Amino acid sequence: MKLNLLSCDAQRPDRRAIAQCIAEVSMHINESLANELTDILLEGDAVDIEVDDKNSGSALRAFRKLSIDYEIVE
Repeated sequence: MKLNLLSCDAQRPDRRAIAQCIAEVSMHINESLANELTDILLEGDAVDIEVDDKNSGSALRAFRKLSIDYEIVE
């Protein structure tokens, strides 16, 4: 499943937690790339990631918990 991470609405976003979440739930993204994507997301630009279908439910819950708005592409 492809997700488009749109923005983070948290008043004080936890960069480390967001990067760790992206690295854990997405396919083919290591910690270094997850940190870069987190910076891009927090600057206000959308980020595209791919999540394994069997992890999709927990991934969506994790993003909601981190106050990240997302859009399901596929």
